[in-house]
Amino acid sequence: MDSVETSQADTFPFGRGLIQIVDVPPLDPGIYSLTPDEAQFFKAATGINDDNMLRTHILSAQEKAYKVAPYPCILDFAFVRMWITKQPVYQDILDIGRERPDAIFLDLGCCFSVDSRKLALDGFPARGIISSDIKKEFLELSHFLFRTSNGTWAGHSVQGGVLDPEMLSVAPITRGSKVGSLPDLSALTSLNPLHGHCSVINVSCFLHLFTEEQQLHLARALAGLLSPEPGSLICGTQFSKKEKGSVTTFFGSSKPILFCHSPESWMELWDGIVFEKGEVEVKVNTQPFLIAGQTLDNMVWSVRRL
Repeated sequence: MDSVETSQADTFPFGRGLIQIVDVPPLDPGIYSLTPDEAQFFKAATGINDDNMLRTHILSAQEKAYKVAPYPCILDFAFVRMWITKQPVYQDILDIGRERPDAIFLDLGCCFSVDSRKLALDGFPARGIISSDIKKEFLELSHFLFRTSNGTWAGHSVQGGVLDPEMLSVAPITRGSKVGSLPDLSALTSLNPLHGHCSVINVSCFLHLFTEEQQLHLARALAGLLSPEPGSLICGTQFSKKEKGSVTTFFGSSKPILFCHSPESWMELWDGIVFEKGEVEVKVNTQPFLIAGQTLDNMVWSVRRL
């Protein structure tokens, strides 16, 4: 498969609003690679055991997604990296799925829903998994990538933007026992019926797209979704700085701006601002990450209810 030429200017959702990327870089199949663990997962999840056929299939999915929105994570194959498995709390998430009869895992900004599919393959009941993205096409491409349909995949999907209060509003944090009975997950058209019900919320490679004020708003919105049961988790990955502030990135001829928290400011936001001090345990670690030719600090974090 040759390099795919895309249009020279694309406008698409980028956290705080719409962004235009000028001189969109072409796809380069030559940088495709899977680790042994990634190859094992995609073979099991797609039913494609031949390496060359799997490569062709993933490249086809990448091409379709890049036409929807040319995000750097699609260009650089970051979408295959199973980010959820990088979480030190990954085993805890699987335990929640096994031990709680009505466990709900919400995957926000899911793109191809790779984290959701990996979690299901490792034992979290798919009937309790909800994938959500602002682009309906990404939810449909998840079925293309994993060769499933609404009839064969037991998980659920909800399309919408997280800054839309009809999709996700800020609600008071649930304390004590859970509020009411679970909604019908197959009938969800927004995330608001999930207030107080989510056992685990995953937000990988997502929140740094928003402003500092929007990140605080979204943290409060996520806290309102979280189950009050001890051990319930919000986790994710995002770019960070040693001191919080804006970071200019480079993609094509454009310079998208990210807002990056420091590990300290991120911990303070959750433990003391969003939740009462001592109500949660926050853990953060960072590591360098190369994307679109630029090395940034990548923060892997979790917030656990005590």
